[in-house]
Order: sequence, then structure tokens, then C-alpha cells
Amino acid sequence: MLRLCLLAAHALRLAGAALLSAGSCAFEDSACGYQWDYAHLPWSLHGEGHYISVDTSYEGEKAVLYSPDLYSEEWSCVRLIYQIATTSEISPDPIRLNLYLRQEGESFDRLLWSAKEPSDSWLIASLDLMNSTKKYKLVLEGEIGKDKSASIAIFEIKITPGYCIECDFEENHLCGFVNRWNPNVNWFVGGGNIHNSQSILPKDHTLDSALGHYMYVDSVYVKHFQEVAQLIAPKTTAPMSGCLSFYYQLKQESNIVFTVYLRDVSGFYEEIWKTDTALSVDWSLAEVDFNAPYPMEVIFEVAFNSAKGGYVALDDISFSPIYCSNQTGPLFDPANAGCNFEEDLCDFYQDQKDGPGWSRVKVKRNVYRAGDHTTGFGYYLLANTKFTSQPGYIGRLYGPTLPGNLQFCLRFFYALYGFFKMSGTLAVYIFEENHVVQEKIWSVLDSPKGVWTQAEVSFKKPMPCKVVFVSLCKSFWDCGLVALDDVSLSLGSCQAADLLLFSPGECTFENDECIFTQKKRGRGSWHRRRGPTPTSYTGPKGDHTTGVGYYMYIEASDMVYGQRAYLVSKSLRGISGKQCLTFFYHMYGAGTGLLSVYLKKEGDDEEIPLWRRTGEQSISWLRGLIEYESDRNYQIIFEAIRGVSMRSDTAVDDILFQAGPCLEMEEIQFSSGYPDSLNEIEY
Repeated sequence: MLRLCLLAAHALRLAGAALLSAGSCAFEDSACGYQWDYAHLPWSLHGEGHYISVDTSYEGEKAVLYSPDLYSEEWSCVRLIYQIATTSEISPDPIRLNLYLRQEGESFDRLLWSAKEPSDSWLIASLDLMNSTKKYKLVLEGEIGKDKSASIAIFEIKITPGYCIECDFEENHLCGFVNRWNPNVNWFVGGGNIHNSQSILPKDHTLDSALGHYMYVDSVYVKHFQEVAQLIAPKTTAPMSGCLSFYYQLKQESNIVFTVYLRDVSGFYEEIWKTDTALSVDWSLAEVDFNAPYPMEVIFEVAFNSAKGGYVALDDISFSPIYCSNQTGPLFDPANAGCNFEEDLCDFYQDQKDGPGWSRVKVKRNVYRAGDHTTGFGYYLLANTKFTSQPGYIGRLYGPTLPGNLQFCLRFFYALYGFFKMSGTLAVYIFEENHVVQEKIWSVLDSPKGVWTQAEVSFKKPMPCKVVFVSLCKSFWDCGLVALDDVSLSLGSCQAADLLLFSPGECTFENDECIFTQKKRGRGSWHRRRGPTPTSYTGPKGDHTTGVGYYMYIEASDMVYGQRAYLVSKSLRGISGKQCLTFFYHMYGAGTGLLSVYLKKEGDDEEIPLWRRTGEQSISWLRGLIEYESDRNYQIIFEAIRGVSMRSDTAVDDILFQAGPCLEMEEIQFSSGYPDSLNEIEY
């Protein structure tokens, strides 16, 4: 098992408090303007030990610490030195430390980082903050939970201009760089009058002095052929591209291989630089174009062949958003490779010789046939395999050309109708540009009939390629309809994309009820559920998020006519200007009642009605849009009223709060009765 160790002294003192930038703090004799939230556990300042901590000395489950107002018009790096301690090996409610970004004009804090692993000594976290014109605060949240032996300590918060990948190795935490431990060869801190190597080590590059510091690796303890030492930079936490530069010295008597790699979260290595000289008696500058659109680690690796191999020294790693070469930044935008088919096919196309293929269709709101996934009443693509003249694929839908050597996450929604056997009825292939090399990366195994189901797949190809959707009909007697909608592409693996694309104001109910609570719980309240509701001819067959996830609904058979259920948000920060609330609702059933959304401002008894629907609306999930304003703290309330019969299940899902006006507006905010177009089907 590999061990990662920080090769640095364990002292945490800075050169002086006067050198600290805004938002930085070593907690030596004050909290530097950081304040804790008195509604939660208090933080304790330990001046002698130079840290601030929270533990279970007081009753409570979490502590919140927030910075003074900060500005960051340039890219900056936040470094957090912390320790999580507990004596409980297994806890159902583990201790956790979270770091949030609270931006001006936003009602929700954005999670930047989270850790829950306990340790015997301090650890370091490095996080890139992109430049912004908005004022912000950093918010630290320590979740103690019910662990009576838990504690969290913060030794230092440091905010510096520049990028977390940059380092001159003059500070004792080494900017978060770590050595991958090897029994025989490792990276060490050099300079500072440290003479612990048989090699003749240079002065550092930063100060051009024997007192300055750098990193080095020496072959003196090499015992095996191709012994490898790795120095790993902090993982990038924001998309970045440009020029990575560093200074190095190399002395070898036997062959040394000095290489720089990029490693993504799935462990894939990509070589970006390798030394081409056998000897460098002075500090040499190396520059390499660097592209990290998703989280990556830069790894400096040295491989030795013998104990007389020599050494490599490294110093002054820096980054510029301007490429080293004359090339411009990558022009590819993954947003342009997706489509919701509301206006047209976007950059997708068909080869007409393949047959009838895919048609762009629209189904108005009705109680027989589901509409699209985007809004419930928009456009999607439909392939009718019954129209094919012979068994086999009936048409290919080609996506735009994607650049090679990048990892992608493809997500899309599909629904199947009329097939006896669903396996293989829809497949996704990767075609290289010459259309000769093909690879199937996904196909249907099984799926709920008539439910929009999300599929996702990560892939990476060395050459430019295209994503191709293929619908299959194995025999004339087993052909049906294949629907496709909301195709999206993002950079990185799907796991990494979830972290990067996470919206702090979004609630999908996949894990819990998020920011929502209920006035009372019981048979006549909102329930979190997956799959169809128990009563036939009412309620959804699946959720809107993935088709197989969770949603909130009222079970009408447990309620009486006119009974109300309330889903109430926690208190949200008021901001100036317009805000947009998007959500999806499901009102299907002959006895469906009423669904309303209210705004309740802090200090007011009145609840302001924002939106309402009455009666059966559609068999589909429908999108609701609400534009509202509140400069005071407020709550959003979803009220469902049971209708005249047990076929009155009402559901909501995928609630999203966003600052700024809605990009679209609903024509009707309040309606009573059935929509005029109910049960009209349009192709």
C-alpha cells in the first residue's frame, strides 16, 4: 500500500502576522476577523498552540466560522492546514470539515471542499479560487455530529495571489506538494544549509543562496533497476490552461529519466514533458503547455537505473494562463456538443442513406403519452423502428466532432415504448473521424417502459471522434419507439463532472429532503419515494432527475378531500434583484387537487402566492418557472391540497434556485381547471 507523506517541518509559524494577506490567519493571538455563528457550537482560540478548534465540550452538532468580506479580482489560492481527530473508528454520523464560498448576491453557499478522514497530525488542503468581481466570504463548517470524542482544529488559513500549483518551496508546508513514499528513493527538501546527500547540491533558484530551499531526489539509495520517485502537486480544483514552467538541475552518471505527467481522477497518466539533456550544471528553465479542464494532478517523476545515477533538483514552479507556444486556448466548448432539441438538431445530423431515422417531435400535455424531458411540453427525437424496411439499425444520429485526448462525460435521457425485449434497442458508439474504427460504449440492458431514464458514460479517445446514437430493431415483430432528449457533454469523468457542475441551490431529493422540512409529518404529509406511487392511474412512474431516483409526493389515499401538506424551505438569504425558481411538478389523476407555491418573508405573517395549478395537468413531469424578489431572508413553501378522489397524487422534483431573472417565463402563473390543450397530441 502506498503512503503519501509531507516532507516538511511540522512547525506552523509564519514569518510574521504583518505579511498575511486579507482572509489569511495563523490564529496566533487573534482570529484575524473571522467570526463564528452563535447559533451553533463555539470555536476556541488556542494562542499558545496557534490554532482554533471545536469539540464536543458543548451540546451541538456543528460549528460555523466565516471570514471577513474578501475581494479577489485575480486568481488566488486558499491553503487550509487542519486536523480531524476522533477515537471512534466507526461512526454512523462521521465528523467532517467543509469549506464553502459565500458570494455576494447569492442565496446559497457553494461547497468548495470537504474532508472527513481523521489523522494523527495536521494535513493541508489547497483550493483554487477563480477571479471574480463579486465580494465573498469563506465559510468553514465543522460537523461534529454525535461523536463524543471528536474535535476539529484549524492551524492556518492562507490566501495568496496566483495558482495552487505554483511553489518556490520556501514555506514549510511546501504548498501542499507531497512525496509518494518509496523505500529507497524519495523527494527531499534541499537548501537551508541542509547537507544530507552524497551529491553536490546547488544553491536554490529563488534566492540564489544556500539558505534558500528547493526539492531534490538522489540516487544514492537506489537498489533496483528503474527506481521511481514522484513529487505530486495539489490537485487542480478549477479548470485552467496555459503555460507551466519550472527550473531544474540534473546531474547523471547513469541514465536518469525526468518526466512530468498529468494524472486525472481515474488514474490515467499523460506525459507532457521529458528532459532531453544528460547534464544541467545550472538551473535550466522548462516550459510546457498545460491543459486541465477537469481536476488533475501534476506529477514530477524521476527514474533511476543505479545508485550512481546522480540527482535532480526542482524549484520555482509557476503557471501563466497564456500558453508557452503561440497557440491560443482550446476553442472547444462542451456545451456546444449537447442538445435539448427545442429549436433544432443543434450540431447533430443524420446520414439519409440509413433510412427514416430520427424525427423531431412534440407532444402537448396529455394523460396518455409522455412529453419531452426538458419541459414536459417541448421537443425531443423519436425513432419509430416499425417504419424500417428490414431488421437492424434504422438510422444513426451523429454528434459533432470532439477533440482527442480529453476525457468526456456523456449524459442523455431516453424512453422506450412497444418493445417486448428492451436489451440492445438503443446503443451509443464512438466513431473515429474516418468512420472506420467504431466502438460501442453503451447499450440498453433494461429500462422502465415509457419513463425518461438517464444514462451516463465516461470515455476518452486519443483521436478526434464522434458520438453516434443507434436505434436497433432485432425483428419485425419486436419493434417499438425510441425517444431521445437532453443530450449533454462535459469535460472529465462523470464522477468529476458531478463535483464541478454541482449547483448549491439545487435539490433533486436523491439523498434526502435537502433544505426542505415539513410543518408536520404523518400520513397526510409529503413523502420521499422512488418508482411509481401505490395507487394506479395517478402519480409519476419515476422521478424526473434520472427516472430511477427519488421525488416528493403526497399519497392521496392517506388523506381526506381538502387536506393540505406543506413542504417548507429553510430560511434563505435575501438578496437584491430578481431570482428564479425552477422546479418540476407531476399532476396526473382524475381527482387531482391543487399545487401552490408561496413566498414568506422574514418578519411577515402573510404568505405571498407566486404560482398555482389546479386539477389534472399531464401524465408527464412539467417544468414550472417562478420569478420573484426578496431583499429580506425568506422561505419558499410548496402547498399540495388533496383532490376529490384517491387519484390525486401530486409530486415535485428537481427544485433549483438561481440568482438573476428567469431566462424564460411561463405565460400563466395561476390556473384553475384543465389546460385547453389537454390530450391534444402533436407530431
